[in-house]
Amino acid sequence: MTRTQLAISLAVAASLVACATSPLGRHQLKLVSDSEVSKMGIQSFAELKQKTPATKDTATSAYVQCVSNAITRVIPSMNWQVPVPASWEVVTFQSDDVNAFALPGGKIGVYTGLLKVATTQDQLAAVIGHEVSHVLAGHSAERVSSNAVGSLGTAVASAYSGIDAKTLSGVTQTLFLLPYSRSHESEADLLGMDLMAKAGFDPSASIALWQNMSKLGGQKPAQIMSTHPSNETRIHDLSKRLPQDEPVYQQARASGVRPNCR
Repeated sequence: MTRTQLAISLAVAASLVACATSPLGRHQLKLVSDSEVSKMGIQSFAELKQKTPATKDTATSAYVQCVSNAITRVIPSMNWQVPVPASWEVVTFQSDDVNAFALPGGKIGVYTGLLKVATTQDQLAAVIGHEVSHVLAGHSAERVSSNAVGSLGTAVASAYSGIDAKTLSGVTQTLFLLPYSRSHESEADLLGMDLMAKAGFDPSASIALWQNMSKLGGQKPAQIMSTHPSNETRIHDLSKRLPQDEPVYQQARASGVRPNCR
C-alpha cells in the first residue's frame, strides 16, 4: 500500500468515526453495515449450535427463555443505534462455561454453567441485558472494524519501520484492540442495567452478580491486559449508575411489569 492509499483509507475511517455515535455518546468506528454483521451473527450461531449441544432440561430452557423474553420485549422502547430484530432465538447450551452471548441477527446463547453464578432471575437478566446491549449498541460492527483496521495498521507499520510484524501485532493488541473492547464492556454494563430496569428486574442485582463473579477466584490478568474491566471497576461503575435506574425499575413495577421466571 502506498502512502497515498494509506492516507485515503485513514481519512475514510476518520469520517466514519465522526458519523457514528454510541448510545452513551462515544464515537464509533464502523466499516461494515448492520446487514453484514447480522449475516455473520446468524452464520456463527448456526455453526455453534452444531458444535455445542443444547441442554435437554426443558425447565432450564424455559427459565432462560422467560428472562430473555422479558428483556427483549422492552427493546423497541429504548434508543438503539441499529435495527431491532423482529424476534430473538434463545438457546441454552449444556456447558460448564460461565458465559453467555448475543449475536447480531437476533441470537442469544446462555451456557448452563452461568446459572451457578447468576443465581436469580434478576442476575441472569443483568447478563442477558449486557449481552443484548453489545448487539444493539453496534459493538459487533465496531469489533469487526477495529480488527480490520488493526491488521491494516500492523502490516503498514511493519513495512515502513522494518520491525517484525509479530512484535507490532502485540503492541496493537495491547494499546488499541484490548482497550477498545474494554470500552464496549463498560458501555454494555451500563446499557444492560438500563434495559433490565425497564424490563422490571432489580438493577442492583447487576452489582450482586459481579460480586459473585469476584468470588470465583482464579488467576486474572491485570486490567490493562484484559479485554474486560476488572470486577471492582464494574461494581464501581454500576453502583454509580444505580440511582439513575432505580426509579426506572420502580416505575416498571408500578405499571405491572413484574417478571416471574423460575
